[in-house]
Amino acid sequence: MTGTLDAMGVDLSPVVAEQPDPVLFATVSGAHLYGFPSRDSDVDLRGVHLLPAADLVGLREPQETRSLMWDRDGIEMDLVTHDLRKFVRLMLRRNGYVLEQLLSPLVVHTTDTHRELAALAPGVLTSHHAHHYRGFAKTQWRLFDRTGELKPLLYTFRVLLTGIHLMRSGEVQAHLPTLIGEVDAPACLPELIAAKAEREHGPAGVDRARVLEDVERLHAVLDAAQQDSALPPAPTAHDALHDLVVRVRLQG
Repeated sequence: MTGTLDAMGVDLSPVVAEQPDPVLFATVSGAHLYGFPSRDSDVDLRGVHLLPAADLVGLREPQETRSLMWDRDGIEMDLVTHDLRKFVRLMLRRNGYVLEQLLSPLVVHTTDTHRELAALAPGVLTSHHAHHYRGFAKTQWRLFDRTGELKPLLYTFRVLLTGIHLMRSGEVQAHLPTLIGEVDAPACLPELIAAKAEREHGPAGVDRARVLEDVERLHAVLDAAQQDSALPPAPTAHDALHDLVVRVRLQG
């Protein structure tokens, strides 16, 4: 089943159909998923393709990750897909980024396998996913500290709030405007989101000392949420995911 990304008026079905191997799903990630796209934001498409079994058992190195970039009416489009086995391995490595892609509500292309993966996603969530969001936030904060740009500051807040929400609820929620209503978020965020809608790049125009206080507070909240989280310490869906990969691969 393929779909049209109505919100941007872009039909991506032909791009999916042109891929050399079957695409099991493709969703929109990046700023559009996070709820703060700019007028000129890239469209980040992420998903999974299925290599034939022969590509994995022969002598040639399989192309487990594929990237495609193109321009559509002045908007840069970016499609990155992983082979099913690689994607599932990433799912099992407390990688919140791939789970956000898998569970993105902005679905361009879906299949039964996509729905099975999504149904198994709760079985890979652990309390250690806090490390992913903590590390991502630190990386984005260093970038903001060096450049003073709005984009990495918003990313810093987004991943901290996503991590806190995940630890507390067991739910992956990447949409920053939604998170603002569910987590004790800094009061400046609606204004920063509005500013990001006007420009993709540019200075944040904030009091650095104040936002540093907000970031440090959210790190402490994330630490406490991880300590109190009901999420297990290790994935529980490893065997089910293994069986899915084998079955889908052999079915081709």
